[in-house]
Amino acid sequence: MTEKIHLMIVGAHCGDGEIQAGAIAHKYAKAGHDVTFLHLTAGEKGAPAHMSVEEYRIQKIEEAEKAAKVLGAKSITLTYKDAELKEDEGTITELATIFRREKPTLVITHWEKSMHPDHALCPRLVQAAWLKAALPGFDLDGLPPHSLRRVFHSENWEDMEDYVPDVYVDVTDEFDTYLEALSQYWFIMNSTSFRYYEYYKALGTMRGCLNRTTYAQTLKFPTGANVRKGSSIPGFEL
Repeated sequence: MTEKIHLMIVGAHCGDGEIQAGAIAHKYAKAGHDVTFLHLTAGEKGAPAHMSVEEYRIQKIEEAEKAAKVLGAKSITLTYKDAELKEDEGTITELATIFRREKPTLVITHWEKSMHPDHALCPRLVQAAWLKAALPGFDLDGLPPHSLRRVFHSENWEDMEDYVPDVYVDVTDEFDTYLEALSQYWFIMNSTSFRYYEYYKALGTMRGCLNRTTYAQTLKFPTGANVRKGSSIPGFEL
């Protein structure tokens, strides 16, 4: 390992980051890098019939911590309410302060287009917080400025409009552990509205086929960020 990095996966709800990039996260954690799952909300509004929303919020935070432990990562869940996320200065400032405190090297988050409003807001909040965390003119709890080096998007079944992968990552050796982490979540294993576990196992298999490996997970650059500028063709330097 030439340089230790801090990979942060920012999801709108507990469970989003894990299903999208949990195997990639485990690959980097195994290699000795720091990995954090940051959940903006618990995702508590989908509470099962036998639980209150507050009971389910507590359960999901506990599930997130268990999943993170399986993957070799840590979990942070903020107090914003599910399906009520807002793109306002308070939220941006809190996220920017977290970036300064935790010092992530790169962030993986939702794709820019989604059927879920919280998901669609998430990458916009990340971009705004990245700027605020990096600018020295903002005083955020006295913490020094910190800039991310890169942001990627990852796959979520609710965020698939125009999602075409730019990067395939071989996660064959990590996939069983990834599935074990997913199994910590009640909704992944018991949802009657969507077959989460089967979908993401099949998605990893399908992406693996395209990657010529057993399993793979994918990433996508933000719109326009995959442009390369230089004096020669990338990979074919003169």
